[in-house]
Amino acid sequence: MAINAKLISKLREETGAPVVRVKKLLDELNGDEKKAKEILMKEGFEKTAKRADRATGEGRVVAYTHHTGKVACLVELLSETDFVAKNELFSELAKNIALQIVSMNPSDNEELLKQEFIKEPSKTIQDLIKEVIAKTGENIQLGRFVRFEVGK
Repeated sequence: MAINAKLISKLREETGAPVVRVKKLLDELNGDEKKAKEILMKEGFEKTAKRADRATGEGRVVAYTHHTGKVACLVELLSETDFVAKNELFSELAKNIALQIVSMNPSDNEELLKQEFIKEPSKTIQDLIKEVIAKTGENIQLGRFVRFEVGK
């Protein structure tokens, strides 16, 4: 497989790995995109473990209301800096977590983090968070959440 800028860019975006690392790994693997992605994701997840103890004093609160208007939730997602809290990746993560809460009604954070993501069952909510940590380079933690449903 030809190693080109488009492939490098694609893997960079999917994994958050530095361009130089992506190119070097693709060269080593003779362009094997699938294997390179596996390795880069594993490396990214290893880095997230090192960030787990960093303070998360910033973040955002996201509201989501189901289209019926009968179920809604508020989610607090925490980051190290307001720069990341304003990032599109962070915002999208918060929206996806809110959607998950409205849809699956988890009882607490622990249950939510273990749930399969409704849009992509091969990943858990914890996996989604780890992916954004790997891409942003900051610790991200799920804060509080509350779910409201009419009549309950």
